[in-house]
Amino acid sequence: MASKISVVIPAYNGGTQLDECLNALARLTTAPSEIIVVDDGSNDGSIQRAATRGVAVRVIETPGRQGPAVARNIGAQAATGDIVFFLDADVCVHEDATERLAAAFADPTMDAVIGSYDDDPSSRDFLSQYKNLMHCFVHQNARSEASTFWSGCGAMRRDVFLTMSGFDASYKRPAIEDIELGYRLRNAGRRILLDRDLRVKHLKKWTFWGLLKTDVLDRGIPWTELILRDQRMPNDLNLQISQRVSIGLVYLMLVYAAEHALRYGAYALLPLVTILFILLSSFWSDGAEHRSLGVCAAMIAGAAAIVLCAWRVHQRGLIPLIVAIVPLLFLRHRYDNRGRWASLNAWFHGLYILVVIVVSMLYLKDRYFITAVVAGVLVLATLNNGFYLFLSEKRGRLFALAAFPFHLLYHFYNGVSFVMGSLLWSVRAIQSRTGDVDRTAGAFPPVRK
Repeated sequence: MASKISVVIPAYNGGTQLDECLNALARLTTAPSEIIVVDDGSNDGSIQRAATRGVAVRVIETPGRQGPAVARNIGAQAATGDIVFFLDADVCVHEDATERLAAAFADPTMDAVIGSYDDDPSSRDFLSQYKNLMHCFVHQNARSEASTFWSGCGAMRRDVFLTMSGFDASYKRPAIEDIELGYRLRNAGRRILLDRDLRVKHLKKWTFWGLLKTDVLDRGIPWTELILRDQRMPNDLNLQISQRVSIGLVYLMLVYAAEHALRYGAYALLPLVTILFILLSSFWSDGAEHRSLGVCAAMIAGAAAIVLCAWRVHQRGLIPLIVAIVPLLFLRHRYDNRGRWASLNAWFHGLYILVVIVVSMLYLKDRYFITAVVAGVLVLATLNNGFYLFLSEKRGRLFALAAFPFHLLYHFYNGVSFVMGSLLWSVRAIQSRTGDVDRTAGAFPPVRK
């Protein structure tokens, strides 16, 4: 007997992305038995549009804003299918999704199945492409016997989900409630399959600050707490040994940079600050939909501060490079998508950054320091060679090169997340021993239809 699949989508102000998500479900080769959209307090009209689709979509409301963990619990509790297929409201499934799930769950020992983002995200800006391609690479190269669950595109037997008490309802924001459930599944001896061909297109547009907030506050810190709680760090996904070594190497380079600054004075790091400013300004400019006053003010103020410091410490070769970067970035943004100008812009900007790096390195006092930095960069590139080759294959060599400094930043803030998460876990452990913390997993709230 074929499995009945219930699709559950938590939605808070899904906008047109929810419309696209539902349109993609309508194009499935094999339709699911039902589609449940759980409204988590939306006020943008998207839920009303979903409800007008008639019997194809069933809309359920949460009792006030509860977060996606509770919304998914409500949807799974109300589902009638024996397989619950969880989707985020900002993804579009490929047409064969339900067929792949039916084939996977034909194995009676399989308890859950997860997929991945595809390699063609909707937003075309650099930051969104980089972030979504990173997620795609991680899942495409992870173990088939998955170490955790993913609710962006993941299905589970409904009886297993209810037996495990669902998602941890104490997560009130989009966070790691799916990873936490996956850890409980694996600890209970349940099987989770990563099907690399079960893919969804991600519609989200990433911003610089949104990426930092998500990766540090919503993912990195709570994931560290979860690792310490369960004493479990599998060599899989974002926790591979190569990633841990990369984080350690980045911090060794930072320690060496601090020692260099102490030996020669803080101004000795001005060349590295210049490189970082230009790189981050480039990413920030690429990711901006419009030239906001805040972005312009931050870029101009940063450039002015570096110019003043370079003048005072006699590193004046940096001044024309900094003075030119602001108008160059605006020109690059203006002509970036105009035929042959796009390619010329990319090559010119890449050459310009190379000149900045070479000139900046000439101002560093300690040649051993330069050697150490170059060696560290080469080791990091080797450790993450597969990822850069993947980016090069999908978006070209210039894209992969541009992604490298952002990947360094990724390793840096992962280290910050681990330290902060460890401190918070220690505090919570002390509070739990005194009875001040009560984290109850999977409370199912009442359903409003």
